[in-house]
Amino acid sequence: MNPAVYPPEAFPLQGGYDGRPGQPGGHSVVQHTIVNVTTEPPKDHIIWSLCNFVYSCCPCLGLAALIFSIKARDRKVVGDLEGARHYGSTARCLNIIAAVLGCIMVFIFIITVIVVAVQINSYDSYYG
Repeated sequence: MNPAVYPPEAFPLQGGYDGRPGQPGGHSVVQHTIVNVTTEPPKDHIIWSLCNFVYSCCPCLGLAALIFSIKARDRKVVGDLEGARHYGSTARCLNIIAAVLGCIMVFIFIITVIVVAVQINSYDSYYG
């Protein structure tokens, strides 16, 4: 057999033992297992950043998140998945902070409106 034509796994090991394959001195065949792991591309959170920029009470954080989202999308297009993952993670953190601060500000606004309405109602009933 010509080694240039046949792979090394096709050659039996040297020795006179004709027992079971894989046993010492017998024929040995090497088996290979190939595992294909498909990783999903990193998320850039650009829609969430855009919504935080336009509708949030903290447009500065929304703008920073939008910038990092655009950087993440650019890195993903270039093929730098680790850089895209880093920028996407930063954009996600900024979006979470902007959303939490926006919710807190809306909650404080609603409480303020209720307190002022109660104060006006009690003022009218006291002096009315």
